[in-house]
Amino acid sequence: QVQVVESGGGLVQVGGSLRLSCAAPGRIFMGWFRQAPGKERECIAAFRWNGGGTYYAESVKGRFTISGDSAKNTVYLQMNSLKPEDTAVYYCAATINPIRAARYEYDYWGQGTQVTVSS
Repeated sequence: QVQVVESGGGLVQVGGSLRLSCAAPGRIFMGWFRQAPGKERECIAAFRWNGGGTYYAESVKGRFTISGDSAKNTVYLQMNSLKPEDTAVYYCAATINPIRAARYEYDYWGQGTQVTVSS
């Protein structure tokens, strides 16, 4: 069992920034999802260790950055230029299966953290 622990989130004004953190043991595949009220959960960013590349959804490309700190086994999601439509519960997810990771399918999930962008 892989434990995924999120931190960060909160209330921010339009145009502001927030950083989410996600700790998970081991060098595994990790991603960030979000779910807004009445909408399906969507994968917005994904990260692979050892220069394996990153993925961003079009809705966040150019504003959000996913990165990792190998010493801390932590992946970060830096969110800049936040918009009201970024308001959602954000989830960190992980998998050790590279095939599932390539499809942005994850096995282990954090508890979720609320991000609210006020106008």
